[in-house]
Amino acid sequence: MSTTPGLHLSSTGSYPRIGDSPELQALRRTIAGLDRGERSHADLLDVQNEVTRHVIAEQVKAGLDVVTDGLIRWYDPISHLAGKLDNIEIKGLVRFFDTDTYFRQPVFVGAPVKRGHLVAGDYNFARNALGHLPTPQGKAGKLSVKPVLTGPYTLGKLSLGEPGNGSAGTFTDLEKRVQAYAEILATELDPLSQAGAELVQIDEPAAIKYPNDWKIFEASLTPLVQARNKIVKSERKLELALYVYFHDCAPLYEKLLALPVDVVGLDFTYSPTLVDIVASKGSPKPLALGLIHGRNTRLEDPAQIARQVERMLPKIKGERAFLGPSSGLEYLPTDQAFAKLELLSKVRAELQGREHQ
Repeated sequence: MSTTPGLHLSSTGSYPRIGDSPELQALRRTIAGLDRGERSHADLLDVQNEVTRHVIAEQVKAGLDVVTDGLIRWYDPISHLAGKLDNIEIKGLVRFFDTDTYFRQPVFVGAPVKRGHLVAGDYNFARNALGHLPTPQGKAGKLSVKPVLTGPYTLGKLSLGEPGNGSAGTFTDLEKRVQAYAEILATELDPLSQAGAELVQIDEPAAIKYPNDWKIFEASLTPLVQARNKIVKSERKLELALYVYFHDCAPLYEKLLALPVDVVGLDFTYSPTLVDIVASKGSPKPLALGLIHGRNTRLEDPAQIARQVERMLPKIKGERAFLGPSSGLEYLPTDQAFAKLELLSKVRAELQGREHQ
């Protein structure tokens, strides 16, 4: 039996935006120049485009099958989306989970309104950039770009409502904020699908950190699922991949699998028993296996990761899985981030070597 045809090497989202390469130094300088009023937003857009092309090329060079735009245009996972909506003001900095990074906190001052696309334009650019790269040997028809959306529950949980009269006051309620985001995010799926996206990653790290809100989180998926179903009925392919990370998801494993999404992405670095659980209980849907630590510079042993994949893959429906980092790689230096991506190809090579023994 062949182990690897259903195993796809995939990015989990972000890539370092600042680093030692000329492209990343240019981005740093342009952001600083913009803050001083010496550079324009058009200058920043040009540099962001160039860095995005570079990051996509790096992922292809590392051997990935499913790439992202690296979220290069994102200041953070929360304000990047929320800040594009009317009636949401972006306030002070708050620590992003247990990382050393921060997000700018959105505050509802009324019912949020979406005026344009959130990420569909960025996805179009990334897909075009990928199309202009030489196709590596053996990868024809196998490379794709995956758009990423921060999920409605995480957005709502990390936003605030401004106390007061009228519509603003209603958003002091978590459920109202989450549902407002859910309805807005659902409208982004069709333009993404029209542009060619067949897999959309929904990031919900807060869902496993605050399991007491599970009903609110679960309800927030309904608009997204309904939008996906409508797209699928029109005979376009679209899958929702729900990713959770930054917390132990093992206690919620079965509840996550029961959600009406197509793929579930798991962070194994917080869950020492998770490999055993997946190997024992299996999965009725494809999984994204976050076995490579996205926040630790230590490089894992490819042979050990291969053994873990070998244990789990036969128990996953269709033996289809996405091997990738446990989270985005923005927390690492650029050389280490690239080394983590290269590691994925080494794991695949280990698996292929085992098949031929």
